[in-house]
Amino acid sequence: MHNHPVQARIATGVVEGFVRDGVRRWRSIPYARPPVGPLRFRAPQPAEPWSGVRHCHGFTNCAPQERFYTVLGPGRFQPTSEDCLTLNVVAPEDTDEGPLPVMVFIHGGGYIMGSSATPIYDGAALARRGCVYVSVNYRLGALGCLDLSSLSTPEITLDSNLYLRDLVLALRWVQENIATFGGDPDNVTIFGESAGAHAVATLLAVPAAHGLFTRAIAESPAAGLVRNTDIAAAFAERFAALLGIRPSDGAQTLLRVTPSELLAAQDRLIADGNRDMLGAFPIGPVCGDDVLPVDPVEAMRQGTAHRVPLIVGSNADEGRLFTRFLRMLPVDEPMVEAVLAGTDAGVRDRIIAAYPDYPKRAACVRLGGDFAFNAAVWQIAEAHGAHAPTYVYRYDYAPRMLRWSGMGATHATELFAVFDVYRTGGFGRLLTAGADRRTALQVSKQVQRRWGAFSRTGVPDESWPAYTADERAVMVFDRKTRLEYDPAPERRKAWQGFSLAH
Repeated sequence: MHNHPVQARIATGVVEGFVRDGVRRWRSIPYARPPVGPLRFRAPQPAEPWSGVRHCHGFTNCAPQERFYTVLGPGRFQPTSEDCLTLNVVAPEDTDEGPLPVMVFIHGGGYIMGSSATPIYDGAALARRGCVYVSVNYRLGALGCLDLSSLSTPEITLDSNLYLRDLVLALRWVQENIATFGGDPDNVTIFGESAGAHAVATLLAVPAAHGLFTRAIAESPAAGLVRNTDIAAAFAERFAALLGIRPSDGAQTLLRVTPSELLAAQDRLIADGNRDMLGAFPIGPVCGDDVLPVDPVEAMRQGTAHRVPLIVGSNADEGRLFTRFLRMLPVDEPMVEAVLAGTDAGVRDRIIAAYPDYPKRAACVRLGGDFAFNAAVWQIAEAHGAHAPTYVYRYDYAPRMLRWSGMGATHATELFAVFDVYRTGGFGRLLTAGADRRTALQVSKQVQRRWGAFSRTGVPDESWPAYTADERAVMVFDRKTRLEYDPAPERRKAWQGFSLAH
């Protein structure tokens, strides 16, 4: 298709993007100064102005991570660099109908991988349906999501919750600049998947994010990713030891080591943590500082989280992805027993009893999916739903190709519907060859229509009631989309009050 350039003036200067297929796109606009040199491990600083025109036609860097995770296409990888704090904007070519709702996407990847440039997150289909779409990069892994602040010295400060500070600064950028692109700064929906959904849920409890968004969507938020400052300090000490440095001169050395040395130590820290379960996964937010004073679910329970409308949900076969890739979930008997070993016997027995076929493989996989994702959905729905409109879904749809492969409606497959991949992507068309095409497009339409309505009004659909402790309504997306009430009560009750931190 023919591209032609398009310019916009934002607070820091002029950015040039391009128009293609009825949407305007700007890629890799900096929202912060590069967090390099003395700014490594520090709160992000707003981007500095530039003179002239900044070309934003292509993606620049994503956060340092294993190269394998940065694939953009056959044989194409995105470069990585600490200079990665950028965002992308996609807007309809024609924005005559007044300011549009804004949808800000936070990518997933376990807080150790991922990029806003991943092709599936393109966002053009959402923009065409009437929004301004923004996707954000944030610092990952040891450089952004591992709390090393306990290693600070009188001379060198290391800040905590860097990635949350990044996301807050990106949302401030949206407030300041999005009107230029046709977006409404008073109508911002944040949404994300997996770790991105966890980030969304966490931002509900970040005081500095107050007023920066009006609604939130959390698709398969992960559980067990928050730790307190004591556990974070123990992880920081281990991390320093893995790098071969004494905690006393840790800060100085941390500013000097290369990103690849940090990555190698991070991988070992995760492997060790998986083995001896210090509490939670080592990478993710820490609660007890000024950014995140209270655990997010606890803040929701207390009613101190931002009381914005929320959609939260998960997929029918969450655990299956992890039987083949990213073996980080308890999906077999030894792993399940290791995870439950630290709980008291009553809790362990209650959880196991909710899976009558345990220890058969299918029961273990279901238990692993509940442990990692559904437990978080149930907790969030209960806690946030007591204070703000909360809508719960379960995504059951899987084309035959995914069912035959044994994946089913596994983790992340709802993204195919949200981003209209079944219609627009070669991969989506491949998955739905033949008879499934019509149903795939139908389900995609159902999901997009509700996400779109929610981003405009805060209500996804008149026929989708808010979740309450009395009824527990769940919208099930499938070949026949339908409403169910408290679909898995035994499993839901089994995980009440469960925590890895003990």
